Parts: sequence; C-alpha cells; structure tokens
Amino acid sequence: MKTIDSIPTSKIQRASKLVTTGAKIGVNYLKYYGDKFTKSELEAKENLNKNNAEDIYNGLQQLKGSALKVAQMLSMEKSVLPRAYVEKFSLSQFSVPPLSPALVVKTFKNYFGKDPSHIYDKFDTVSVNAASIGQVHKAEKDGKKLAIKIQYPGIADSITSDLSMVKPIAVKMFNIRGKDSDRYFKEVESKLVEETDYVLEVAQSKAIVAACKHIPNLNFPNYYSELSSDRIITMDWMNGLHLSEFKTSDQNISNKLAQALWDFYMFQIHTLKKVHADPHPGNFLVSPENELIVIDFGCMKTIPLSFYTPYFELAKPACINDPVIFEKKLFELEILREDDSPEELDFFRAMFHEMLSLFTQPFHEEEFDFSDDGFFGKISDLGSKYMKSSELKNMNGNRGSKHFIYINRTFFGLYNLMHDLQGKDIKINNYKNL
Repeated sequence: MKTIDSIPTSKIQRASKLVTTGAKIGVNYLKYYGDKFTKSELEAKENLNKNNAEDIYNGLQQLKGSALKVAQMLSMEKSVLPRAYVEKFSLSQFSVPPLSPALVVKTFKNYFGKDPSHIYDKFDTVSVNAASIGQVHKAEKDGKKLAIKIQYPGIADSITSDLSMVKPIAVKMFNIRGKDSDRYFKEVESKLVEETDYVLEVAQSKAIVAACKHIPNLNFPNYYSELSSDRIITMDWMNGLHLSEFKTSDQNISNKLAQALWDFYMFQIHTLKKVHADPHPGNFLVSPENELIVIDFGCMKTIPLSFYTPYFELAKPACINDPVIFEKKLFELEILREDDSPEELDFFRAMFHEMLSLFTQPFHEEEFDFSDDGFFGKISDLGSKYMKSSELKNMNGNRGSKHFIYINRTFFGLYNLMHDLQGKDIKINNYKNL
C-alpha cells in the first residue's frame, strides 16, 4: 500500500484539500447529468454514488484525524448511506494509507524523545494497520511481542478547525435550528479530543479490562504505561482476524462470539454506566481459539443516570404502548420540545413510536435471533423511509439529548456487528448472571 510522507496540518491546508474534493464532486454531478441521457436513472445514480464515495474517501484519507473519523462513523450507518459509501468508508476502520517509515520514526521521536530502536528490541517501521487517528506497528521487548499505536502528527490540534468546516454541512443536512445546537458539536468535539489523549486511553483500557475480564470468551491486551505517552500506546500484540475478515460456517462459534460481544456491551451499559462507544469491526479481533478480543478503548461514553433511566424505560413495551408515559419520556429525553408546533409534536411522536417499536424488539425477548434478515431489512426500510421524508426535512432537527449521539451510535454499531456474526438464540440479560 502507498505510504504518506506528510499530512496537511494547518487550517488553510486542510480547507484547501476539502475544496479540491468538492470540485471533484461537482465534476461527478456533471457526469451524472450526462449519464441520465444514455443510462437508466438507477445506473446513473449508482455511478454517481461510487465516484463521490471514492473522491470523498480519497480526500479524507489524506487529511486523517477527525475528518476521516467522520467517515468511519458514517460507515456504520448501513441502513442510511448508499452501499458505495458504506463500502468505501469502511476502509477507514483499519485500512488506510499509513505514514512512511521515515515519517514514523520522526513522529515517534517527536512524541517520545527517543528513536523507537532505543526503546524496543525490535520495531517494524512499516505499519500493519492504519486507521483514522493513528496506526499500529509490531515491536518486541524482553521476548514479548507488542503492538505500538502511534498518533498521526497534528491530529489533536486540527479537531476544532475540522469540525468548524464540517458544521455548516451538518446543520444543512440535518436541518438543525436553534441557538443551543452547538451542544451536539461540542459533544463530538469533546469525544474526539479524548480519543487523541492516549494517556487517558491507557487508563480507560486498564479500567475496562479489570471490570470485564470475568466475561466468558472475551480477551484483552495488557497495556504498558511506562512505554506509552500522550501520543503513543504500547500494548500486547494480539493474534487474530478483524471481525470484518472473520468467516465461519459453525453456528456454535458464531453464537459464542455474538454472546460474548452482547454480554460485554450490556455489562458496560447497565452495570458500569460507561460504554465502549466505537463498535466497528476494526476494534475487534477473533483469536485462533475463536474468542473475541477488544483492542481499542479510545472512545468511551459515560452514561448519566438522568439519561440512562428514561432511555431504557422507552424500551419497555408498557411505556411504548402507553401514550401518556411515552410522550412524557420523549420530553425528558428532549426528543419533543416545548416550542414544537402541533404538527411537529404529532410527527415526531409517531416517528419515534414507529422506530422504537421496531428497534427495541431484542429487549422484549429472553433470547433474540440477530441473524434474522427480516428484522434488519425492516430497520433499513424504516431508515430509508425517513431519509426520503420531505416532511422531516422541513422539521427542526435540533432535538434529543446530546447523549443520543454516542449511545445511538453504540447500538447501531452493536446491532450491525451482531448481524455480521449471525448470532442466534442470544440471551439478552445474560450479563446479570456473570
């Protein structure tokens, strides 16, 4: 894979890259209008999506950092984004062009004050995995195989400026109106800042490992604070395949892995009230012994009780089926607003009733079949329905607690991983018995 010798770090450099990408998208639309004369609308639109996805991804992978992280987050929205975008943006999870060996050594010395060869017995300057914020290298010390995660240069300093460039697009796309809309962007910014703090990540990693090590069929690397810094993490090298690469025809293995993944998330959410909020395939491995390995704890979301309680009460059939209680919880979670018009109240009350009646179905059963294509097809159809809704586009999108951003992201990602694993007969409340 081609390597990168430099990353745009200044606001002007990064903005220029986005402008260049925007110009390419403009050309793609001209091609699309031409294709409509010679091809069907479906074929012309597929070509447009494919070309736009490739150009956007190619631009973002050169920027890396929060810009590429947005693509990674969007790749989890399988029921909303066109397939071409999902397939291309999914590469940002663990397969993007890495830094060149020379830039790796330079970056390491800037962060740690020493050449990697002076710290480890062996250090491979060629990356084995590269993602949105950092890349991973193999190393050895005292006979132990290690994984070294190095953050890309300038990423932490560019978060605020990157998001300021993305904000106008997001405001228009989601029709976010009102003076308090900044809370959503501040929530995303705060999490991205945390993800670039590797001292915090090591501390979070050790805490979660200690709290969750009792969960069956689940493994974690050890983390080494003395060999880590604010931009470098040293951990055990873990052998295994990324979830997106793992395939099995043995249903028992699928069920074992899916149950471990589900138990891991339910224990965090309901017991710890803090959750690994980045459930994409690049953060999980399957070991040669067919056990699940969790390898990244950069994005952790604390769930305040004021949000946790009404959020999970909404999942109960008694709440969903009682119009008075249901509406009360929607107001508590800021989904319905005091300044909503009667039309907005009616629309969002009906929309969230339809969505929650479907999405919470696993919590209404003792066991659930996450391999059910019918269930996921309904989720996809519902997502498409509201994405195309002209009525929704005219409504104020500034609604819902800021905590929805990462909690909903967690559940969408978790559901997708459970479906990818084809887990059947998953015990929903098994975490209580561990």
